[in-house]
Amino acid sequence: MLSEPPTLESAAGPHTIIDGKEVVNFASANYLGLIGHEKINDSCIGSLEKYGVGSCGPRGFYGTIDVHLDCEARISKFLGTPDSILYSYGISTIFSVIPAFCKKGDIIVVDEGVHWAVQNGLYLSRSTIVYFKHNDMSSLKSTLEKVTRGNRRAEKIRRYIVVEAIYQNSGQIAPLDEIIRLKEKYLFRVVLDESHSFGVLGSSGRGLAEHYGVPVEKIDIITAGMGNALATDGGFCTGSVRVVDHQRLSSSGYVFSASLPPYLASAAIAAVDYLEENPALLSKLKRNIALLWNELSELPSLILASNPLSPIVFLKLKRSTGSTKGDMKLLDEIVDRVLKEDLVFIVTTKRSTLDKCRLPVGLRIFVSAGHTESDLLKASNSLRRVTALVLSELA
Repeated sequence: MLSEPPTLESAAGPHTIIDGKEVVNFASANYLGLIGHEKINDSCIGSLEKYGVGSCGPRGFYGTIDVHLDCEARISKFLGTPDSILYSYGISTIFSVIPAFCKKGDIIVVDEGVHWAVQNGLYLSRSTIVYFKHNDMSSLKSTLEKVTRGNRRAEKIRRYIVVEAIYQNSGQIAPLDEIIRLKEKYLFRVVLDESHSFGVLGSSGRGLAEHYGVPVEKIDIITAGMGNALATDGGFCTGSVRVVDHQRLSSSGYVFSASLPPYLASAAIAAVDYLEENPALLSKLKRNIALLWNELSELPSLILASNPLSPIVFLKLKRSTGSTKGDMKLLDEIVDRVLKEDLVFIVTTKRSTLDKCRLPVGLRIFVSAGHTESDLLKASNSLRRVTALVLSELA
C-alpha cells in the first residue's frame, strides 16, 4: 500500500489513458476487445432508454426484468445447458454458489491455486476443505483416494471437486478430461469456474468443455463472471434445471442483491451474439497469445509459467529473492518502470492478507484480440530491457 495504482482516464480498451498519456493496456481482461465496441454500446443505449439504469429490487422481489430472462436463455443456448441463472456481481457468483450447495460436514477437494473469490466461497460453506497440488492430477487422484478409502462416512455425504478452467493466479488450464474421469471413478461432483475461459477456449469460445471435447452435462455446476471476455459485468451459473432452481431460493448473492442492471444483461446478449457471428475474433486472440509467448520465451530473468493457450500470460522470476515481499518489491519496480518509461501497462499478482493462495507471485499480462502486433512487440521489448536494467542494478 506504499503507492496508489494507476488511474485510468478512458475506457479500459487495448489502449487507454493514464496521467494524460496513451498507454498500451495489458492490465484489463478484455480478451475479445469488446470494451467500447459499437454493437455493445448500442445495446446498452437502447436498454437504458427502455428500462433506465437500475432495477431497485432483488430478482425474487419485483427485480426480474424480461431482459434478465432473455440473457439466461441466451447463455444456456450458447453453452448447450438446460438452464442458467444471472448474478449481479461477477466475483459474488462463485462465492454464493459454493455455499448454496456445500454445507457443514460436506467434503470439498480444491486446487491450492484458486483465486480469492473461490477461497471465500469455501470459507462460507463451512465444509471440510482438502487441497491438492496446483493442477497436478496425480495429487488430485491421491487426495480423492485418501478422502474416500475405507471412509464409510464419506460415502453418505456430499463430495465436490472445485477447480478453475483457467487459473487467475497462474494462467494454467485445468485438464478437464482427467478431472471428469476421476470425478466419475470416485463419485464426486465438479464445480468449475470459467470466468477466464468463457468466450476464450474452444473452437467457438464455449469454454473448457468444448476445448477438451467433454460433454458439458458431465460438469455439474459451471460459473463465470461476465466482466472479462463479454466486457460487461455480473456473472452466471449454468447447469441442470435442478441446479439453477435451487439457487433461486438458496444462493445469497442472488436472493439478497438487487438484480443486474438491465443494460448489462443487454450487453452480455450482444457480446455473445457478436462472438457467435465473428469466430475470427478467437483466431486473432490465439495468434496474439502465440506471438507474445514467442517473444517472451527467451527473457533472461523471467520464466513463462502459464499455459501457451491462456490469455493470461504469467511470468515469474527465475531466481526468487527468498521472500514473497522481496519478489513483489522487485516485480513492482519492473511494472512501474515499464509504464513510466515505455507506456506499457501490466500488473503484478497483488494479494491481500485475506488471500491464502500458495502459488508464487509474478507478472500478469492480459492479451486481447484488440492488440496489434506492434502492441505485443512493444510490451515484450520493454519487459526485456527494463527487467535487465532492474536486475543489473540489484546485482
